Amino acid sequence: MAGRTDEMWIWTGYFDARLSRSKGRRVPEEASISNPTLDAVAWAARAAGITRMRRKPEASHPSRPYSQEGRLELSTKDALSSTKAESKEAVLQTIGLLLRKQITEAKASDAKASLRGPPKGDRQKRSQRKSFKKKGGQRKKKFGRK
Repeated sequence: MAGRTDEMWIWTGYFDARLSRSKGRRVPEEASISNPTLDAVAWAARAAGITRMRRKPEASHPSRPYSQEGRLELSTKDALSSTKAESKEAVLQTIGLLLRKQITEAKASDAKASLRGPPKGDRQKRSQRKSFKKKGGQRKKKFGRK
């Protein structure tokens, strides 16, 4: 039985850095991330210029039926023309590189935000906890002993 040639399926496991090539990863490690989500893969496909896509979040890959990882169904004609690729592997690599770039930029911006500290109006996060380690672990009580 021949498969449909007008659409291509992209599983999130194709971009999972935790999987080996023999277990189902189809892109090189430079184009893969740990634990990819369907939304992240869809965002990367949209960033690559692919507009005709459908999400199937409840789908599970035939070799991994225990995990509902989800798949993206792309129009083959749209995917090949927008990424200027000649095969599905080239489309996967383009999406994977954009996905990796997005994740590394998000981690870098999170690191910058954590160095900056909490926002100015957030009193709960800005409040400082007093350390009593210098006083031998005992706190001075308001009433009673001094």
